[in-house]
Amino acid sequence: MDTVYDTGVLSRYPVPRHRLTRRDYYRLAEAGILSEDDRVELLEGQLVDLSAIGPRHAIAVDALTEVLVLAAAGRAAVRVQNPMVLDDNSEPQPDITLVRRPWHGYPHEHPRPSDIYLLIEVADSSLEFDLGAKLELYARAGIREFWVVDLPGNRVLVHRGPNGGGYDPTPIVDMSGTVQVEALPDVTISAARIFV
Repeated sequence: MDTVYDTGVLSRYPVPRHRLTRRDYYRLAEAGILSEDDRVELLEGQLVDLSAIGPRHAIAVDALTEVLVLAAAGRAAVRVQNPMVLDDNSEPQPDITLVRRPWHGYPHEHPRPSDIYLLIEVADSSLEFDLGAKLELYARAGIREFWVVDLPGNRVLVHRGPNGGGYDPTPIVDMSGTVQVEALPDVTISAARIFV
């Protein structure tokens, strides 16, 4: 998906906008306005298009899923491209979410920040968005660990220690390194397994 910047008239003026709640978002789906084929997520009350999933992105998600499922079996659930709740106005769909089992509200609610050990976004064309808006939203919600798999850079950017709208200084793991899940220290991943 190409990056689309709002260059319309309204983007240049401080016009009040109607924000959707999660309830509104679900009602749009119930009314048939949004379908399962619509690749959108709710962020700060706005519908945001999800990037197309290219082959390299899919392979990285598959590799991470396989490693995490085996390494965290019985202690955490691995959710792939499924929603999680940040607040009443944001329900993103990260590429991978490692959550405690069972999470609060299970099975009637999606996981919330207190349920999450790790969020992972695999970034190809979405790198700027993932390191900008997504990082700020996740940090503000208190997500304790957030990785961005930078496919063009062949590296993993590890974000820990949320503090308001950001994280503590970020370790960068290149293809020769390993990355460890802070909440489950025995769960480690060789970065080389992620990149093709």
